[in-house]
Formats: sequence, C-alpha cells, structure tokens
Amino acid sequence: MAGPRALLSRAAIEALPVQEKTHLLDPHAVRQARFLSPATGMEQLGCQLMSLAPGRSSAEYHRHLYEEQCFYVLSGEGRVLIEDQWHPLRTGDFLGFAARGEAHSIHNSGSEPLLMFAARIHLEQDVCDYPHQGKRLYMNGEEEVLVALAEVRRA
Repeated sequence: MAGPRALLSRAAIEALPVQEKTHLLDPHAVRQARFLSPATGMEQLGCQLMSLAPGRSSAEYHRHLYEEQCFYVLSGEGRVLIEDQWHPLRTGDFLGFAARGEAHSIHNSGSEPLLMFAARIHLEQDVCDYPHQGKRLYMNGEEEVLVALAEVRRA
C-alpha cells in the first residue's frame, strides 16, 4: 500500500533515478543526486541526496547572488573551500550559504563517497559568480548565459 505523497520511504528514495551532472566550468566537478522534492510535489525548495566520488568536487568555486543553499554531511569526509580557505568536512557537519554569501566549493578528499543532504530555494532566475574563473552565469529557467566578470557593468 502506498503512503501519502509527502512521505518518501527509504525504499522509494532508493528507487529514484540517480542523475549525474558535470559542472560546465570544471570537468572534475561531477556529482550524483537523487532529487527528492519533485516526488513530493515541492516546487520552491529543492532537496536532494548528493554524492561525490573520491577526488570529485560539487561545483566550480562559486557564490549565488539570489539563491540560498545548504548541505548536511550524512557520511564520508572531505573539505570545503570557503572564501579561499580550506576547511575539513566530516559526517554531521552543516554548511549554509546565504544569498550573496561566501564563495565555496565542496571536495571529496576521502576514500569513500561523500554523501550529503542538499537543499536550495528554487528561483526562476539567479546569478552565480565564479571568482577563480572571472565569470558570471545568468540563469533564467533553462536559459544560461556565461559572461566575463570584467564585462559586467556596475551602476
């Protein structure tokens, strides 16, 4: 018997497809995720189980200007680059990044997969800066435009 839509059992979560994504600016940033929110009908808060294989990163070093995101480490170990400073990351640690907050990237420096619960607000539009690349990404739904930060006009 199926339960309510709001409840995902462990078996239901394990049955969700695993989606792999490579970051557009870093071929070593490869993450695998099971997306939880769509299965419950949630549209404004994106929740996922994210896994990083040993030696992989979550994304190119970046900061979101409008979206907020967070990560809770379920198992494994790694390190996180926050404002150009490396910090250890272990099971039970929590990361919370406010809009226009610290630039960051998560890296699995361990020998086992780094498993995290990740959540972010879903905005139709966002802007993401990549300080090490000198680039800015404008996102509007499925549309993405990447520009050089040096070309951005500031009022």
